[in-house]
Amino acid sequence: MSQELKVDICVIGAGSGGLSVAAGAVQMGASVVLVEKSEMGGDCLNTGCVPSKAMLAAAEKAQVARDARCFGVQVSEPVVDWAVVHRHVHQVIDKIAPNDSEERFTDLGVQVIRAAGAFESENTLRAGEYVIRAKYFVLATGSSPFVPPIDGLKSVPYLTNETLFDNHEPVDHLIVIGGGPIGMEMAQAHRRLGAKVTVMEMARLLMKDDPELTRIVIERLSGEGIAFHEGGRNIRLEKTEGGLIAARCETDAGQQCVTGSHLLIATGRVPNVDGLNLEAAGVAYTKRGVDVDARLRTSNKRIFAIGDVAGPYQFTHMAAYQAGIVIRNILFKLPAKVDYTAVPWVTYTDPELAHVGMSEGDAEKTGTDVRVLRWKFEENDRAQAERRIEGLVKVITSKKGVILGATVVGLHAGELIQPWVLAISQKLKIGAMASMIAPYPTLAEVNKRIAGSYYTGKLFSNGTKRLVSALMRLSS
Repeated sequence: MSQELKVDICVIGAGSGGLSVAAGAVQMGASVVLVEKSEMGGDCLNTGCVPSKAMLAAAEKAQVARDARCFGVQVSEPVVDWAVVHRHVHQVIDKIAPNDSEERFTDLGVQVIRAAGAFESENTLRAGEYVIRAKYFVLATGSSPFVPPIDGLKSVPYLTNETLFDNHEPVDHLIVIGGGPIGMEMAQAHRRLGAKVTVMEMARLLMKDDPELTRIVIERLSGEGIAFHEGGRNIRLEKTEGGLIAARCETDAGQQCVTGSHLLIATGRVPNVDGLNLEAAGVAYTKRGVDVDARLRTSNKRIFAIGDVAGPYQFTHMAAYQAGIVIRNILFKLPAKVDYTAVPWVTYTDPELAHVGMSEGDAEKTGTDVRVLRWKFEENDRAQAERRIEGLVKVITSKKGVILGATVVGLHAGELIQPWVLAISQKLKIGAMASMIAPYPTLAEVNKRIAGSYYTGKLFSNGTKRLVSALMRLSS
Protein backbone atom coordinates (compact mmCIF):
# COMPACT_ATOMS: atom_id res chain seq x y z
CA MET A 1 0.00 0.00 0.00
CA SER A 2 1.09 3.55 -0.70
CA GLN A 3 2.18 5.76 2.15
CA GLU A 4 0.97 9.35 1.98
CA LEU A 5 3.24 12.23 2.95
CA LYS A 6 2.15 15.84 3.41
CA VAL A 7 4.97 18.39 3.44
CA ASP A 8 5.70 22.02 2.74
CA ILE A 9 8.22 21.42 -0.04
CA CYS A 10 9.05 18.44 -2.23
CA VAL A 11 12.36 18.74 -4.09
CA ILE A 12 12.91 16.43 -7.07
CA GLY A 13 16.60 15.93 -7.77
CA ALA A 14 19.56 15.81 -5.39
CA GLY A 15 22.08 17.73 -7.46
CA SER A 16 23.55 21.09 -6.54
CA GLY A 17 20.33 23.08 -6.85
CA GLY A 18 18.04 20.56 -5.20
CA LEU A 19 20.38 20.03 -2.27
CA SER A 20 20.70 23.79 -1.75
CA VAL A 21 16.92 24.22 -1.61
CA ALA A 22 16.43 21.22 0.68
CA ALA A 23 19.18 22.21 3.13
CA GLY A 24 18.17 25.86 3.25
CA ALA A 25 14.44 25.24 3.60
CA VAL A 26 14.62 22.58 6.30
CA GLN A 27 17.02 24.63 8.41
CA MET A 28 14.63 27.57 8.19
CA GLY A 29 11.73 25.52 9.52
CA ALA A 30 9.99 24.03 6.48
CA SER A 31 9.18 20.34 6.18
CA VAL A 32 11.02 18.92 3.17
CA VAL A 33 11.01 15.71 1.16
CA LEU A 34 13.87 15.12 -1.28
CA VAL A 35 13.32 12.65 -4.13
CA GLU A 36 16.32 11.25 -6.00
CA LYS A 37 16.32 8.22 -8.31
CA SER A 38 20.07 8.03 -8.81
CA GLU A 39 23.18 9.25 -6.98
CA MET A 40 23.15 11.93 -4.30
CA GLY A 41 25.16 14.93 -5.48
CA GLY A 42 23.97 14.63 -9.05
CA ASP A 43 26.08 15.02 -12.17
CA CYS A 44 28.47 17.60 -10.73
CA LEU A 45 29.78 15.38 -7.95
CA ASN A 46 29.68 12.01 -9.66
CA THR A 47 30.30 12.49 -13.38
CA GLY A 48 30.86 16.20 -14.02
CA CYS A 49 32.67 19.05 -12.32
CA VAL A 50 34.41 17.13 -9.55
CA PRO A 51 35.89 14.16 -11.47
CA SER A 52 36.79 16.28 -14.49
CA LYS A 53 38.71 18.78 -12.38
CA ALA A 54 40.39 15.95 -10.48
CA MET A 55 41.55 14.48 -13.80
CA LEU A 56 42.70 17.90 -14.99
CA ALA A 57 44.72 18.25 -11.77
CA ALA A 58 46.47 14.94 -12.43
CA ALA A 59 47.18 16.00 -16.01
CA GLU A 60 48.57 19.33 -14.83
CA LYS A 61 51.13 17.56 -12.64
CA ALA A 62 52.38 15.64 -15.66
CA GLN A 63 52.68 18.85 -17.66
CA VAL A 64 54.53 20.63 -14.85
CA ALA A 65 57.20 17.93 -15.10
CA ARG A 66 57.48 18.45 -18.86
CA ASP A 67 57.71 22.22 -18.53
CA ALA A 68 60.32 22.12 -15.75
CA ARG A 69 63.22 22.09 -18.20
CA CYS A 70 62.88 25.76 -19.07
CA PHE A 71 63.44 26.60 -15.38
CA GLY A 72 66.69 24.63 -15.30
CA VAL A 73 65.09 21.61 -13.65
CA GLN A 74 65.82 18.38 -15.54
CA VAL A 75 62.98 15.87 -15.26
CA SER A 76 62.43 12.77 -17.36
CA GLU A 77 59.18 12.28 -19.29
CA PRO A 78 56.49 11.44 -16.70
CA VAL A 79 55.15 7.89 -16.55
CA VAL A 80 51.37 7.83 -16.13
CA ASP A 81 49.67 5.01 -14.22
CA TRP A 82 46.06 5.18 -15.42
CA ALA A 83 44.83 2.97 -12.59
CA VAL A 84 46.25 5.39 -10.04
CA VAL A 85 44.78 8.37 -11.91
CA HIS A 86 41.40 6.61 -11.80
CA ARG A 87 41.83 5.99 -8.07
CA HIS A 88 42.75 9.65 -7.48
CA VAL A 89 39.61 10.85 -9.31
CA HIS A 90 37.34 8.62 -7.25
CA GLN A 91 39.10 9.44 -3.99
CA VAL A 92 38.27 13.10 -4.61
CA ILE A 93 34.62 12.18 -5.24
CA ASP A 94 34.56 10.08 -2.07
CA LYS A 95 36.05 12.92 -0.04
CA ILE A 96 33.35 15.38 -1.12
CA ALA A 97 30.43 12.91 -1.14
CA PRO A 98 29.60 13.14 2.60
CA ASN A 99 28.55 16.78 2.08
CA ASP A 100 25.86 15.59 -0.33
CA SER A 101 25.02 12.28 1.34
CA GLU A 102 21.63 10.94 2.30
CA GLU A 103 22.85 10.63 5.89
CA ARG A 104 23.73 14.33 6.13
CA PHE A 105 20.39 15.46 4.78
CA THR A 106 18.48 13.03 6.96
CA ASP A 107 20.33 14.45 9.98
CA LEU A 108 19.26 17.94 8.88
CA GLY A 109 15.65 16.80 8.98
CA VAL A 110 15.02 16.14 5.29
CA GLN A 111 13.15 12.96 4.39
CA VAL A 112 15.07 11.43 1.50
CA ILE A 113 13.30 9.07 -0.87
CA ARG A 114 15.53 7.13 -3.29
CA ALA A 115 13.11 6.53 -6.13
CA ALA A 116 11.96 8.01 -9.42
CA GLY A 117 9.19 10.59 -9.07
CA ALA A 118 6.24 11.22 -11.38
CA PHE A 119 3.36 13.66 -10.96
CA GLU A 120 -0.16 12.34 -10.57
CA SER A 121 -1.80 15.75 -10.29
CA GLU A 122 -0.97 19.42 -9.84
CA ASN A 123 -0.01 18.88 -6.20
CA THR A 124 0.75 15.16 -5.97
CA LEU A 125 3.88 13.20 -6.80
CA ARG A 126 4.37 9.45 -6.60
CA ALA A 127 7.86 8.20 -5.72
CA GLY A 128 8.23 4.50 -5.02
CA GLU A 129 5.79 3.53 -2.30
CA TYR A 130 5.12 7.14 -1.36
CA VAL A 131 2.44 9.56 -2.52
CA ILE A 132 3.66 13.06 -1.72
CA ARG A 133 1.32 16.00 -1.38
CA ALA A 134 3.23 19.25 -1.09
CA LYS A 135 2.41 22.92 -0.92
CA TYR A 136 5.31 23.55 -3.29
CA PHE A 137 7.47 21.45 -5.60
CA VAL A 138 10.93 22.26 -6.91
CA LEU A 139 12.13 20.56 -10.09
CA ALA A 140 15.91 20.14 -9.97
CA THR A 141 16.36 17.10 -12.18
CA GLY A 142 19.41 18.33 -14.06
CA SER A 143 20.50 17.24 -17.52
CA SER A 144 22.08 14.33 -19.38
CA PRO A 145 24.62 14.08 -22.20
CA PHE A 146 23.19 14.80 -25.63
CA VAL A 147 24.13 12.05 -28.06
CA PRO A 148 23.48 13.23 -31.63
CA PRO A 149 22.39 10.91 -34.45
CA ILE A 150 25.86 10.44 -35.95
CA ASP A 151 26.12 8.03 -38.84
CA GLY A 152 27.57 4.75 -37.54
CA LEU A 153 27.53 5.67 -33.86
CA LYS A 154 25.51 2.58 -32.94
CA SER A 155 28.23 0.37 -34.39
CA VAL A 156 31.04 1.61 -32.16
CA PRO A 157 31.62 1.84 -28.40
CA TYR A 158 31.66 5.38 -27.06
CA LEU A 159 32.02 7.31 -23.83
CA THR A 160 30.18 10.32 -22.40
CA ASN A 161 30.99 12.21 -19.24
CA GLU A 162 28.79 9.67 -17.42
CA THR A 163 31.10 6.76 -18.31
CA LEU A 164 34.46 8.44 -18.99
CA PHE A 165 35.62 8.42 -15.38
CA ASP A 166 34.96 4.71 -14.96
CA ASN A 167 37.81 3.98 -17.38
CA HIS A 168 41.02 2.89 -15.65
CA GLU A 169 42.80 1.50 -18.71
CA PRO A 170 45.40 3.45 -20.68
CA VAL A 171 43.97 5.46 -23.58
CA ASP A 172 46.06 5.24 -26.74
CA HIS A 173 44.18 7.65 -29.01
CA LEU A 174 41.07 9.53 -27.89
CA ILE A 175 38.71 10.91 -30.51
CA VAL A 176 36.53 13.68 -29.12
CA ILE A 177 33.42 14.76 -30.96
CA GLY A 178 32.49 18.17 -29.63
CA GLY A 179 34.71 21.21 -29.09
CA GLY A 180 32.85 22.83 -26.22
CA PRO A 181 34.16 23.13 -22.65
CA ILE A 182 33.78 19.45 -21.73
CA GLY A 183 35.36 18.24 -24.97
CA MET A 184 38.27 20.67 -24.78
CA GLU A 185 38.99 20.03 -21.10
CA MET A 186 39.00 16.27 -21.49
CA ALA A 187 41.02 16.49 -24.70
CA GLN A 188 43.79 18.35 -22.91
CA ALA A 189 43.62 16.13 -19.83
CA HIS A 190 44.06 12.97 -21.86
CA ARG A 191 46.78 14.46 -24.03
CA ARG A 192 48.80 15.47 -20.97
CA LEU A 193 48.29 11.99 -19.53
CA GLY A 194 49.95 10.52 -22.59
CA ALA A 195 47.20 9.83 -25.11
CA LYS A 196 47.01 11.02 -28.67
CA VAL A 197 43.93 13.21 -29.08
CA THR A 198 41.86 14.40 -32.02
CA VAL A 199 38.91 16.76 -31.67
CA MET A 200 36.16 17.02 -34.29
CA GLU A 201 33.80 20.00 -34.01
CA MET A 202 30.90 20.62 -36.38
CA ALA A 203 30.87 24.39 -35.76
CA ARG A 204 33.52 26.57 -34.08
CA LEU A 205 35.67 25.44 -31.16
CA LEU A 206 34.50 27.02 -27.87
CA MET A 207 31.85 28.81 -29.89
CA LYS A 208 30.15 30.49 -26.92
CA ASP A 209 33.26 32.49 -26.09
CA ASP A 210 35.08 35.40 -27.72
CA PRO A 211 37.11 34.04 -30.68
CA GLU A 212 39.94 36.48 -29.97
CA LEU A 213 40.54 34.78 -26.65
CA THR A 214 39.63 31.22 -27.59
CA ARG A 215 42.40 31.41 -30.19
CA ILE A 216 44.92 31.53 -27.35
CA VAL A 217 43.50 28.35 -25.83
CA ILE A 218 43.45 26.53 -29.16
CA GLU A 219 47.04 27.53 -29.95
CA ARG A 220 48.22 26.17 -26.60
CA LEU A 221 46.37 22.87 -27.01
CA SER A 222 47.61 22.54 -30.58
CA GLY A 223 51.13 23.14 -29.33
CA GLU A 224 50.69 20.27 -26.89
CA GLY A 225 49.87 17.97 -29.81
CA ILE A 226 46.07 17.91 -30.00
CA ALA A 227 44.72 17.74 -33.55
CA PHE A 228 41.62 19.80 -34.37
CA HIS A 229 39.14 19.41 -37.23
CA GLU A 230 36.88 22.45 -37.02
CA GLY A 231 33.72 22.88 -39.07
CA GLY A 232 33.43 19.11 -39.58
CA ARG A 233 30.47 18.01 -41.72
CA ASN A 234 28.94 14.60 -42.35
CA ILE A 235 30.75 12.86 -39.51
CA ARG A 236 30.77 9.09 -39.97
CA LEU A 237 31.95 6.38 -37.61
CA GLU A 238 32.82 2.73 -38.10
CA LYS A 239 34.67 -0.05 -36.37
CA THR A 240 37.82 -1.28 -38.08
CA GLU A 241 38.84 -4.93 -38.47
CA GLY A 242 41.39 -4.39 -35.73
CA GLY A 243 38.71 -3.23 -33.30
CA LEU A 244 39.60 0.45 -33.50
CA ILE A 245 37.25 3.36 -34.21
CA ALA A 246 37.50 5.22 -37.50
CA ALA A 247 36.01 8.71 -37.68
CA ARG A 248 35.60 10.62 -40.92
CA CYS A 249 34.37 14.12 -41.62
CA GLU A 250 34.48 16.76 -44.33
CA THR A 251 36.05 20.14 -43.65
CA ASP A 252 37.03 23.15 -45.73
CA ALA A 253 40.51 21.63 -45.85
CA GLY A 254 39.15 18.41 -47.35
CA GLN A 255 38.08 15.02 -46.03
CA GLN A 256 39.60 14.03 -42.69
CA CYS A 257 39.97 10.52 -41.34
CA VAL A 258 41.36 9.47 -37.98
CA THR A 259 41.54 6.10 -36.22
CA GLY A 260 41.45 5.91 -32.45
CA SER A 261 41.11 3.53 -29.53
CA HIS A 262 38.43 5.47 -27.63
CA LEU A 263 35.61 7.82 -28.57
CA LEU A 264 34.16 10.57 -26.37
CA ILE A 265 30.87 12.22 -27.29
CA ALA A 266 30.84 15.75 -25.81
CA THR A 267 28.17 17.51 -27.85
CA GLY A 268 26.18 19.24 -25.12
CA ARG A 269 23.45 18.30 -22.69
CA VAL A 270 19.67 17.91 -22.65
CA PRO A 271 17.35 18.63 -19.70
CA ASN A 272 15.91 15.69 -17.78
CA VAL A 273 12.13 15.88 -18.18
CA ASP A 274 11.26 12.35 -19.30
CA GLY A 275 9.26 10.26 -16.87
CA LEU A 276 8.12 13.16 -14.68
CA ASN A 277 4.61 13.22 -16.22
CA LEU A 278 4.71 17.01 -16.20
CA GLU A 279 1.46 17.12 -18.17
CA ALA A 280 -0.43 15.87 -15.11
CA ALA A 281 1.04 18.72 -13.07
CA GLY A 282 0.18 21.36 -15.65
CA VAL A 283 3.85 22.19 -16.23
CA ALA A 284 4.78 23.46 -19.70
CA TYR A 285 8.10 22.39 -21.18
CA THR A 286 9.99 22.00 -24.46
CA LYS A 287 13.08 20.11 -25.54
CA ARG A 288 15.07 22.99 -24.03
CA GLY A 289 13.63 22.33 -20.60
CA VAL A 290 10.88 23.55 -18.30
CA ASP A 291 9.43 26.98 -19.01
CA VAL A 292 9.86 29.35 -16.06
CA ASP A 293 9.25 33.03 -15.37
CA ALA A 294 11.68 35.47 -13.76
CA ARG A 295 10.74 34.06 -10.33
CA LEU A 296 11.50 30.54 -11.58
CA ARG A 297 7.84 29.52 -11.38
CA THR A 298 6.54 27.10 -13.98
CA SER A 299 3.11 27.36 -15.59
CA ASN A 300 1.90 25.75 -12.33
CA LYS A 301 2.75 28.55 -9.90
CA ARG A 302 3.20 26.09 -7.04
CA ILE A 303 5.96 24.31 -8.93
CA PHE A 304 9.39 25.92 -9.41
CA ALA A 305 12.28 24.74 -11.57
CA ILE A 306 16.00 25.39 -11.16
CA GLY A 307 19.32 24.30 -12.60
CA ASP A 308 19.92 22.57 -15.91
CA VAL A 309 16.28 21.55 -16.33
CA ALA A 310 15.26 25.23 -16.32
CA GLY A 311 18.30 26.90 -17.90
CA PRO A 312 19.26 29.21 -19.41
CA TYR A 313 22.76 28.34 -18.14
CA GLN A 314 23.90 24.83 -17.25
CA PHE A 315 26.34 25.57 -14.45
CA THR A 316 26.49 24.24 -10.91
CA HIS A 317 26.88 27.76 -9.53
CA MET A 318 23.80 28.86 -11.46
CA ALA A 319 21.70 26.12 -9.86
CA ALA A 320 22.87 27.27 -6.42
CA TYR A 321 22.03 30.89 -7.26
CA GLN A 322 18.58 29.93 -8.49
CA ALA A 323 18.02 27.91 -5.31
CA GLY A 324 18.35 31.12 -3.30
CA ILE A 325 15.74 32.84 -5.51
CA VAL A 326 13.30 29.97 -4.97
CA ILE A 327 13.81 29.94 -1.20
CA ARG A 328 12.99 33.65 -1.00
CA ASN A 329 9.87 33.14 -3.06
CA ILE A 330 8.55 30.09 -1.22
CA LEU A 331 9.56 30.69 2.40
CA PHE A 332 9.40 34.46 2.64
CA LYS A 333 6.83 35.22 -0.07
CA LEU A 334 9.22 37.73 -1.62
CA PRO A 335 8.85 38.30 -5.38
CA ALA A 336 12.56 37.66 -5.92
CA LYS A 337 13.61 37.50 -9.57
CA VAL A 338 16.69 36.18 -11.34
CA ASP A 339 19.25 38.61 -12.70
CA TYR A 340 21.59 37.13 -15.29
CA THR A 341 23.65 40.24 -16.04
CA ALA A 342 26.64 38.99 -14.04
CA VAL A 343 26.72 35.24 -14.69
CA PRO A 344 30.32 33.98 -14.87
CA TRP A 345 31.58 30.84 -16.53
CA VAL A 346 34.97 29.19 -16.83
CA THR A 347 36.45 26.63 -19.19
CA TYR A 348 39.15 24.83 -17.19
CA THR A 349 41.63 24.21 -19.96
CA ASP A 350 45.16 25.45 -19.44
CA PRO A 351 45.14 28.37 -20.02
CA GLU A 352 41.73 28.84 -18.44
CA LEU A 353 39.07 30.88 -20.19
CA ALA A 354 36.65 32.90 -18.05
CA HIS A 355 33.85 35.29 -18.91
CA VAL A 356 31.16 37.45 -17.30
CA GLY A 357 28.67 39.95 -18.66
CA MET A 358 28.67 41.44 -22.14
CA SER A 359 31.17 40.46 -24.81
CA GLU A 360 32.34 42.57 -27.72
CA GLY A 361 30.15 40.45 -29.97
CA ASP A 362 27.13 41.10 -27.73
CA ALA A 363 27.75 44.83 -28.00
CA GLU A 364 27.97 44.65 -31.77
CA LYS A 365 24.69 42.73 -32.01
CA THR A 366 22.80 45.19 -29.80
CA GLY A 367 24.42 48.29 -31.25
CA THR A 368 25.58 49.37 -27.79
CA ASP A 369 28.23 52.09 -27.90
CA VAL A 370 31.11 50.76 -25.82
CA ARG A 371 34.82 50.96 -25.20
CA VAL A 372 36.91 47.81 -25.51
CA LEU A 373 40.04 47.52 -23.35
CA ARG A 374 42.78 44.89 -23.76
CA TRP A 375 45.79 43.98 -21.64
CA LYS A 376 48.25 41.18 -22.38
CA PHE A 377 49.70 38.89 -19.74
CA GLU A 378 53.16 39.47 -21.19
CA GLU A 379 53.00 42.92 -19.57
CA ASN A 380 52.65 41.27 -16.14
CA ASP A 381 55.82 40.58 -14.17
CA ARG A 382 54.43 37.54 -12.34
CA ALA A 383 53.37 35.97 -15.65
CA GLN A 384 56.90 36.51 -16.92
CA ALA A 385 58.36 34.87 -13.80
CA GLU A 386 56.05 31.90 -14.23
CA ARG A 387 56.81 31.79 -17.99
CA ARG A 388 53.06 31.86 -18.64
CA ILE A 389 52.62 34.95 -20.78
CA GLU A 390 50.01 33.49 -23.14
CA GLY A 391 47.05 35.43 -21.78
CA LEU A 392 44.78 38.39 -22.37
CA VAL A 393 42.21 40.40 -20.44
CA LYS A 394 39.44 42.06 -22.43
CA VAL A 395 36.98 44.43 -20.75
CA ILE A 396 33.86 46.09 -22.15
CA THR A 397 32.70 49.39 -20.64
CA SER A 398 30.12 51.99 -21.49
CA LYS A 399 31.32 55.35 -22.75
CA LYS A 400 30.93 56.63 -19.19
CA GLY A 401 33.08 53.84 -17.76
CA VAL A 402 30.43 51.46 -16.38
CA ILE A 403 31.82 47.92 -16.51
CA LEU A 404 29.62 45.79 -18.78
CA GLY A 405 31.66 42.64 -19.37
CA ALA A 406 35.03 40.97 -19.02
CA THR A 407 36.81 37.96 -20.48
CA VAL A 408 40.11 36.58 -19.25
CA VAL A 409 42.26 33.89 -20.85
CA GLY A 410 45.38 32.82 -19.06
CA LEU A 411 46.76 31.17 -15.96
CA HIS A 412 44.13 31.19 -13.15
CA ALA A 413 41.59 33.07 -15.26
CA GLY A 414 38.80 31.54 -13.17
CA GLU A 415 40.13 33.37 -10.13
CA LEU A 416 40.98 36.59 -11.98
CA ILE A 417 37.42 36.97 -13.31
CA GLN A 418 35.85 37.23 -9.87
CA PRO A 419 36.49 40.96 -9.21
CA TRP A 420 34.78 41.66 -12.53
CA VAL A 421 31.76 39.59 -11.45
CA LEU A 422 31.45 41.75 -8.35
CA ALA A 423 31.94 44.95 -10.34
CA ILE A 424 29.22 44.10 -12.86
CA SER A 425 26.77 42.85 -10.23
CA GLN A 426 27.21 46.13 -8.31
CA LYS A 427 27.22 48.29 -11.47
CA LEU A 428 30.64 49.72 -10.65
CA LYS A 429 32.64 52.00 -12.91
CA ILE A 430 36.10 51.20 -14.17
CA GLY A 431 37.60 53.69 -11.71
CA ALA A 432 36.80 51.34 -8.83
CA MET A 433 39.11 48.71 -10.29
CA ALA A 434 41.75 51.24 -11.32
CA SER A 435 41.99 52.68 -7.79
CA MET A 436 42.39 49.25 -6.16
CA ILE A 437 45.80 48.48 -4.63
CA ALA A 438 47.05 45.21 -6.08
CA PRO A 439 49.93 43.40 -4.35
CA TYR A 440 53.10 43.04 -6.42
CA PRO A 441 53.96 40.76 -8.11
CA THR A 442 50.66 39.00 -8.71
CA LEU A 443 48.71 37.97 -11.76
CA ALA A 444 45.80 39.98 -10.36
CA GLU A 445 47.66 43.15 -11.30
CA VAL A 446 46.37 42.61 -14.85
CA ASN A 447 42.93 43.68 -13.62
CA LYS A 448 44.22 46.94 -12.18
CA ARG A 449 46.40 47.66 -15.21
CA ILE A 450 43.66 47.16 -17.77
CA ALA A 451 41.35 49.34 -15.69
CA GLY A 452 44.00 52.05 -15.58
CA SER A 453 44.37 51.90 -19.34
CA TYR A 454 40.87 53.37 -19.61
CA TYR A 455 42.36 56.70 -18.52
CA THR A 456 45.62 56.56 -20.46
CA GLY A 457 44.43 58.71 -23.35
CA LYS A 458 43.31 61.54 -21.09
CA LEU A 459 46.18 61.35 -18.61
CA PHE A 460 48.88 61.63 -21.24
CA SER A 461 47.08 63.95 -23.64
CA ASN A 462 48.38 67.32 -24.82
CA GLY A 463 45.69 68.99 -22.73
CA THR A 464 46.99 67.33 -19.57
CA LYS A 465 50.54 68.34 -20.44
CA ARG A 466 49.50 71.99 -20.85
CA LEU A 467 47.61 71.89 -17.56
CA VAL A 468 50.55 70.39 -15.67
CA SER A 469 52.98 72.90 -17.21
CA ALA A 470 50.72 75.78 -16.12
CA LEU A 471 50.40 74.43 -12.58
CA MET A 472 54.15 73.93 -12.31
CA ARG A 473 54.76 77.53 -13.37
CA LEU A 474 52.36 78.73 -10.70
CA SER A 475 54.20 76.75 -8.04
CA SER A 476 57.62 78.32 -8.84
